[in-house]
This record gives sequence, C-alpha cells and structure tokens, in this order.
Amino acid sequence: MKPITLLVGALGGDGGGVLCDWIVVAAQSRGLDVQATQIPGVAQRTGATTYYLEVMPAPGARAPVLALNPAIGEVDVALATELLEAGRMIFNGFVTPDRTTLIASTHRVLAIGERMAMGDGSFDVGRLLRAVKERSREQILFDMDQAAEEAGGVINAVLLGALAGSGRLPIPDEAFEAAIRHGGKAVDTNLAAFAFGRGHARGELAQTVREHRKRQAAARGIEDLMARARQSFPSASLDVIEEGIRRLAAYQDRRYAALYLDRLDALQAAGSPELLRDTARHLAVRMSFEDVIRVAQAKTSVERLARVRGEVRAKDGEPVEITEHFKPGIEEIAAVLPPGWARRLLAWGERTGRLGRTYFSMHVRTTTVLGFARLRLVAALRGWRPRTHRYAEEQAEIERWLAQIRAAAAIDIGLAREIAECARLIKGYGDTHKRGSENYRHITEQVIAPALEGRLAPRVAADAVASARVAALADPEGESLSRALAAIEAAARPVRQAAE
Repeated sequence: MKPITLLVGALGGDGGGVLCDWIVVAAQSRGLDVQATQIPGVAQRTGATTYYLEVMPAPGARAPVLALNPAIGEVDVALATELLEAGRMIFNGFVTPDRTTLIASTHRVLAIGERMAMGDGSFDVGRLLRAVKERSREQILFDMDQAAEEAGGVINAVLLGALAGSGRLPIPDEAFEAAIRHGGKAVDTNLAAFAFGRGHARGELAQTVREHRKRQAAARGIEDLMARARQSFPSASLDVIEEGIRRLAAYQDRRYAALYLDRLDALQAAGSPELLRDTARHLAVRMSFEDVIRVAQAKTSVERLARVRGEVRAKDGEPVEITEHFKPGIEEIAAVLPPGWARRLLAWGERTGRLGRTYFSMHVRTTTVLGFARLRLVAALRGWRPRTHRYAEEQAEIERWLAQIRAAAAIDIGLAREIAECARLIKGYGDTHKRGSENYRHITEQVIAPALEGRLAPRVAADAVASARVAALADPEGESLSRALAAIEAAARPVRQAAE
C-alpha cells in the first residue's frame, strides 16, 4: 500500500499552514496515517511556503514509514493558492502528466521581479495555463481568491473544498468540515468557502453565475455607454473597451468614460481591430493616471479595508489598526493645484533647489476617525481633478499620443501599433512617472517624429520604435535607451544621406 502524496504551494497570508492542519486532522479522524512537513518560504512574494503531506489510503496494521520531502515525479496532488506557484511546481518537476492532479487558483499576485519592471513585467498567463494543461494529468482551475472574497472566508478553505471535490483522498466531506469546526476560527465563512470550492470541483456553474452578476452590478449607471460601445466597435475589442468604461467611470465619472469612447471613435477610420484593441487597453490605463486623489480613493475603499481584515483574519468586532505612510514632494502637491498656481510652485521649487529634494513624510492611521477623514477629504477631490495641473498635463499628452497613432495609421498600421505600445512607458507618479515621460519624449523626438515626417521607411521606423521602447523598459536610468537611440541614428544616417 503506497501513500497518497500532496504538495501545497501557498503565499504568505493564504493560510497554507491551516490548510495543512485541516488535512491532517481530517485524515486522522478516519484512522489514516499521515505525515506533514512545513517548509517556510521567504517574504515579500519572492517565493512560497511549501507543505508536503503523505496520507495512507487505508488504515494499516502497523505504522508506515513516510517521507518528509517530495520526490520529483512522485506527487499525486499539487495545490497552489496562486497561478505562478503552480508554474513553479511544474518547473521544478513535481507536477507530471502521468500522475499529478493540479488544483490551483487562476488569480495572480505579482512577484517582486514583476512589480519592479518599468513596463508590464507580469509573467505571460497564457504560457502558465498551457503548461498547467500540458504537464498535469487533471486540472481543477478557477479564481479561488474571488470565491473566498464572496464567501467572506480565506482562500485556503476554497482550496480544501476543491481537494475534497476532486475525490483524490479517501476522506469524506464531513471529515473535512469537522476539521474546520475543530480549528474554531471563522467557522461559518470557512465552511461556506469550502462548499463553494467543493461544488466547483464537481462541475457546478456557480462561479460563472457569480461573475456575471458582479459585472452587471459594476455596469449600473453606464448601461448606455456599454450599449454605445457594442454598436460602434468590433466584437474583438469589446472586452477591453467595456472594462475601460467601467474603470474610468469608477475613477472619475460617466462623462470621463464617454470621453474615452469619443477618443476611440477617432481611430475607427484606421480600419484595424488590432490597433483599436491595443489603443483601447493603453488609453484606459493612461486616462486613469495615478495621483494623490486616486491613492486616497484606493486607501479608503470598502473593498480594501475588508481585504485587509480578511488577510489578517480579524474576527467580527476585533479591532485592526492600519497606518499609511505618505511622502509627497513639491511635484505631488503641485499636481492637485490649478495649472497657474502649480507652475508658480514648480518654478519656485526649481529656483530654490527644493524640487526633487524636499518631501513631507506623513503617517496616517486610516482606522481612526481623524485619519480616515483626512484621506476621505483628499478622495473627495475627485470632482476637482479636471481643474488640476496634473489632469491638464495628462490630457494634453494623451491627445499628442493619439494624434501620433492616427498619423502613423495613415502610413503603416504596424508603426501605429508600436507607437500605441509606447504608452507602457508612462506609469505611476513622482520619479517613476518623470523617468518614463522623459524616455517617451526622447523616443518621440528621435524616432517617431522623423518617421511621421517620412524621413524613415515605415517598416524600419516600426522596428526602431519597438527597439527603443524595449530598451527604455530594460533599465530605469535610460542608459540602454541612449545606446539604442544612438544605434538607430547611426543606422539611419546613410539612408537619409542617400535620399538627399
């Protein structure tokens, strides 16, 4: 009789240790021998905490010898609380197509390396999903984080339910439920999350229904904009455009979302669904730029506060204290002032040498009435945002970027798409935003402008824009971009001289 082997990969705060304990208690309640090993990982999302269990499929006459560590190619069930962790187990050889059932959440929590990238550094989810389906025998995949949020529980209970629903362990549902009750923490919500995970593993459609209802709720008040998008734009772009409408209506208001559609209307004449989709995605992000108003909105949202309570596993009525650290500088303060005032403040900062050097450190406890009220006051400036210096600057830059895309589309769609992708350089606020904007300005002056003026062949220009963008994203200091631009200039010089 061989043991059933299980390997769990969990992030900090996902309750991997509690999940491991539930499985042990449930197995022991059925008289099964079980061995569990917990291996602490590192903090700050650079790796997972792993748990390895071996469970005998039936009671034996004598105690078996069970292993403490997993062996490559000998894992029966792999469980992951996040999709990239499933990828790590596949990469390390523990998940195999002839043996392993993989149970994983499809949501992503970006690793530190992904967050540090100047552009979109996130790992390709498509590659992860292909690897999951090709390298495992069976798969149970769904967004367990969303399921836990709706159930009011933690993701580990959903994962336990999916394990029970898979039927890979000779343990009945009531034994797992008894283990949750035995733990004595958030019993009702964990049981609800367990039931959802179990039901999904057994083929129920509850998740599809929940997602549909959530999207319907998010669309309230902007139904006419959704209908306009469906009538005006090709179906291949609608998923991106509809998400953009929801994002911008929540960020500012429905009029701002309507401006988003107006801007996309101007691209229809290009006749390229691919260009429209690319631009729609980047335009939604650019229009929802980060400022102190947006930060205050996020910090005081009901969803965030509930998420924090869930992450620390606070019980109903149990106090939780949150302290936010802010360090605004002169540029951040100027961003929310009227343009005239902002220019005077920035000029003063430049003249006195304080710009980029003077910051105001603040610690705000948002779980106190005064601290929460301070941030809510800043968040309430959303209606003021269209009158701010940052808003005026961003809208002017967005219009210039769109004008470049429209002009390039008349020359070559490939060039237009590469210019649209340059929006990835513009992100965040403060120094990050400043560096990205400077890099974009250099690319515009030395590559995009000559291309639009006909001084570069369209295909050559498209390749040059792509190369410059990749170089700019490679390092934040701009050294790679400088070398790339110099190489582009050297390559283009003989062509221009011959043309002259």
